[in-house]
Amino acid sequence: MDASYDLAVIGGGVNGCGIARDAAGRGYRVLLCEQDDLASGTSSAATKLIHGGLRYLEHREFRLVREALMEREVLWGIAPHIIWPLRFVLPYTKGLRPAWMLRLGLLIYDNLGGRKRLPATRTLDLRTDPAGQPLKRGRYTKGFEYSDCWVEDSRMVALNARDAADRGATVLTRTKAVGALRGADGWTLTLQDRATRQTRDVRAAMVVNAAGPWAGQVLNNTLGENAAAKVRLVQGSHIVVRKLYAHDRCYIFQNPDGRIFFAIPYETDFTLIGTTDRDYAGDPGDVRATPEEVDYICRSASEYFERPVTAADVVWSYSGVRPLYDKGDGQAQAATRDYVLDVDAPAGRAPLLSIFGGKLTTYRRLAEHAMELMVPLLPEPHRPGGLGPGWTGREPLPGGDFPVDGFEALVAELRARWPFLAPAHARRLARHYGTAARAILGDAASMADLGRDFGATLTEAELDHLVAREWARTAADVAWRRTKLGLRLTPAEMEALDAALADKLARGAAPAPSLAAAR
Repeated sequence: MDASYDLAVIGGGVNGCGIARDAAGRGYRVLLCEQDDLASGTSSAATKLIHGGLRYLEHREFRLVREALMEREVLWGIAPHIIWPLRFVLPYTKGLRPAWMLRLGLLIYDNLGGRKRLPATRTLDLRTDPAGQPLKRGRYTKGFEYSDCWVEDSRMVALNARDAADRGATVLTRTKAVGALRGADGWTLTLQDRATRQTRDVRAAMVVNAAGPWAGQVLNNTLGENAAAKVRLVQGSHIVVRKLYAHDRCYIFQNPDGRIFFAIPYETDFTLIGTTDRDYAGDPGDVRATPEEVDYICRSASEYFERPVTAADVVWSYSGVRPLYDKGDGQAQAATRDYVLDVDAPAGRAPLLSIFGGKLTTYRRLAEHAMELMVPLLPEPHRPGGLGPGWTGREPLPGGDFPVDGFEALVAELRARWPFLAPAHARRLARHYGTAARAILGDAASMADLGRDFGATLTEAELDHLVAREWARTAADVAWRRTKLGLRLTPAEMEALDAALADKLARGAAPAPSLAAAR
């Protein structure tokens, strides 16, 4: 028998990594296994917002909206490198939601969640405000501007995993839970390394099923619980086009079918537009933005922007499957985004927690609620002196140990200490790594000292950091999940990056504890 843990978490998305971080910080022995890369599913396919969800008010999701609004500034405070404020412009459109309803919704939105640092809503005259310039001439005269936040979603997942590991958790990527035995005193999980096909058994007092869109499969096929499916799979797709406008504000638009969608400045030179809502059937790993969805997004954006958006403008698209809790809602867009924590702890059997639903913004509170349910079912923490409830809202994520208003000062520091960095390069490193950028740059006195240049400012020093500290193994891990440099790297550069990573791994540059290390 291999290693023994207090808690085994199946799923390396934002909820699984958030729970692993919270539990490890409290002193529990934690194992997290992910069948692919961290954030390789839903958690890297979001609209990338830390927001209350203005439209959820229409569906009377007041508890969810309040919790999410309260979390915006908490998360901004612990991760000011990957989270920052945005201003959203909501044009008033005749024939859709009336102006009084928009004003009332935004009034509630401003005051429901204890907003402290984010600016309040204001009314705009789109005939004179720069936000009106990219829109169709003469059609939109009034708008409302409010606050929410942006997040580098997959980086937030990786940083939660990194912090969990730094606090003692074992994090295994490309490792699938393929079987389980449930006894009175714990679980025996069979884990398989997906590269070598090697298997190992581990023991855990309790299991958390945080597999997102795969939660139903894990529950029935892996854990053998034969439970009724509680997951509704809803596909959401996005497109990225070249920059549509010059200012730095975002738009939230209404469609005649009742849906809303966003247009957001993205990676300096691009605009992100989405999302769709449609029920999905099939393997969540195979989801792709369909031509019909791309056409829908393009037509929707073209209804608002003076410059039409066409499929030919799309430089990248991505799609994810949201694992929503299935309570029988009608249309996919009306399905609840709230989460449900399902504890199964019958007498004489080891406890199990399954997670259904959730969103990026509430992952930390979901983890706290999960811990409230699990602590009475877990053994005493393995390490004495662990942190208490609520610690994850006070302790910064790796690289986030600077004030929320200190980002520009950090960029200035990087440029002063490493003057060979181009301004955009310094800013990107600060955005991705925060204060951890200092360790990447080390004692380099020139770009040459950072090693091989892989293109788009990606250097050997940064790649080594991603391999050693963030479980990166492939070009996709680096270019699409740890960064968004895939928008700038050429196919030849991506191939060279994959080859370099394969060589590093062959030479033993392991990105994290291997399955063998979990013995």
